Amino acid sequence: MKQFFGMSQTGDLKEAVRGLSKPQFLMLMSNSDQFESHVSTLQDLYPNVPSIGCIGMSYDTRIVEKGVGVAAFYDGVRAVSNVLEKVSVMPVKYIRRLERDMESIQGSQNDTICIDFCAGNDACVLNTLYSVLRRRGVSLVGGTGDAGRVSANGRIYEDAVAYALIKNLNGRVKAYKENIYHKMGSYRFVASKTDKANYIIGELNGRPAKQVYQNILHVSEQEIQSQTFKNPFGKINGNDMCIISIKEVNGNALSCFRQVNDSDVLVMLELGDYRAIVKDTIRSIQKDFSKISAVFSINCLFRYLLFSENHYMQEYLHEMGALGSHAGIVGYGEHYNNQFVNQSMTCVVFE
Repeated sequence: MKQFFGMSQTGDLKEAVRGLSKPQFLMLMSNSDQFESHVSTLQDLYPNVPSIGCIGMSYDTRIVEKGVGVAAFYDGVRAVSNVLEKVSVMPVKYIRRLERDMESIQGSQNDTICIDFCAGNDACVLNTLYSVLRRRGVSLVGGTGDAGRVSANGRIYEDAVAYALIKNLNGRVKAYKENIYHKMGSYRFVASKTDKANYIIGELNGRPAKQVYQNILHVSEQEIQSQTFKNPFGKINGNDMCIISIKEVNGNALSCFRQVNDSDVLVMLELGDYRAIVKDTIRSIQKDFSKISAVFSINCLFRYLLFSENHYMQEYLHEMGALGSHAGIVGYGEHYNNQFVNQSMTCVVFE
């Protein structure tokens, strides 16, 4: 298979897809003002091609902040795309769609991936999607778009998740997740007085969450939002660690980008040597694949801001580009199988 990525910094969709013929699957990454027209135009240009789309920045070796990016797979893939609706209430109501799509594509662990663009309620959505995917061992990568809207096959949906099942007809696929944080000291917290609906942590070990965070890191209330780039929380999930970013201060509580429940055990994380970690990820991918056709990744907005502030973003994109054809999207939360994480990178590699 092969990957195409086209962009227009001004939002000219026809410029972005110039030279693209016979795609077998499309991903649209647009801006909020032009999303509707981009979805419509893409459908007119490629009417019978499965597609998903969302609002967000995209990239290959350059970033598209406010224009439009289009990624396409062709020459050796089979794909089907669809939506689960009413994700804030009951996404499982539409699960039969995914079951039928999985049956039609006959996906397997070695050659199939699910990519999703979500409009919200990510944790519940991922549990729903993965309940079907895991039966065949199919992995998932994806992320949250902006403005609560996604598209699938030329239609725009609110309160939905757009997904695609992509089967590589000529080789393997494998999903990866990259974490640039590690545990800080021996800090261990039990969360309480949480508000699951609003992702709020009220207390940690029985003390106001804001005060606990400030006392450990010696930061002012105004510095908490930026400090989370260096010191997010982590939630232990078996042998894995899910990163939880702080969104803002809410009185004496902390509002986060990921749900925390009463009695959840959290730890404090600190930023590692991200340049070295990225190189390790690239080496791991190269070890697994002697020939790479495409890499599609989802990078967190906070990673983008961190890398940009440290003048590393452009270098990062060039390093990932050395793998081969690399493209992706900047998301507001990252998906890896049934995990909804923050401040991470997830990607799929096609042989």
